[in-house]
Amino acid sequence: MIAETIHQPFISVISPVYGASSLLEELVHRIQETLQPITPDYEILLVEDASPDDSWQVIEALAAKDRRIKGIRLSRNFGQQYAINCGLDHASGEWVFTLDCDLQDNPADMVKMLEKAQQGYDIVLLSRKHRQDNMIKKLFSRLFYKILSYLSGVHLDSSIANYCLYHQTIVTSMATMHDFNRYYPAMIHWVGFRKAIVEGIHLKRKDGKDSSYNFAKRLNLAFQTILAFSNKPLLLTVYLGLSIVLIAGIMAMSLVVAYIFSTIKVSGWMSLFISIWFLSGIIITVLGMVGLYLGKTYESVKNRPRYIVMNRLNLPPA
Repeated sequence: MIAETIHQPFISVISPVYGASSLLEELVHRIQETLQPITPDYEILLVEDASPDDSWQVIEALAAKDRRIKGIRLSRNFGQQYAINCGLDHASGEWVFTLDCDLQDNPADMVKMLEKAQQGYDIVLLSRKHRQDNMIKKLFSRLFYKILSYLSGVHLDSSIANYCLYHQTIVTSMATMHDFNRYYPAMIHWVGFRKAIVEGIHLKRKDGKDSSYNFAKRLNLAFQTILAFSNKPLLLTVYLGLSIVLIAGIMAMSLVVAYIFSTIKVSGWMSLFISIWFLSGIIITVLGMVGLYLGKTYESVKNRPRYIVMNRLNLPPA
């Protein structure tokens, strides 16, 4: 039995909620069903990210039945990663789970993740094998993660998303990272510590809806993550500018040689064209170098909160 082999810690489970009101009762029930044999000392934090449906009303009803179910309502839609950030800031468990609310992450997999953690790991990631998505979505997902890994400088696995188990030490360590942009699959690589991966079953979404995390949101997340974790895009901009300067220089030298040693007539428009390319390359190089520092400074000096909480249920006041 799992209760005999695992030390009974206080467990927090965080789930960002958006557009899944019909799934919340089953989500909570399955989490409780999984955790009850392990320990009754747990909490479930449902972070409602300005969902367009009646998710908050469902959370209120669930929280009224059990004080271990805690609701947090954000003032607007801040995005999935910031909802997770909010949950982590409010979690008090020794071990903290994060998982999506659409039930494609199987709550039963928490058992094997806890078992793996008891072997001496601080972070346990769940790898989603046999993803229940169409071929086009899986293909674009792999491409997305490959590009993101290259540009961000962090190796990211397309089979690993937000279903993770953290020791409270990791949660505390990530809280000390003052980056405005949050992307936890990348942040856990930066903080280090001992990591393990277990395989889990990726389930179909029961309500038949498509994920609200569409291509545009993924693209924006990728852009923000790249800027937060790497200066490689700006360096590539600098390299592009230098390459244009080099190409323009080679073309200019070729035209000079052609003019001196042959009867080829060099038109005035060509000289002007090369000059524009040369100057444009210099401008792009300079802008890239300035942007490299300006972008970092800009994010730091604003010092805005990453999220704003509107309501709390079964939690102490801020």
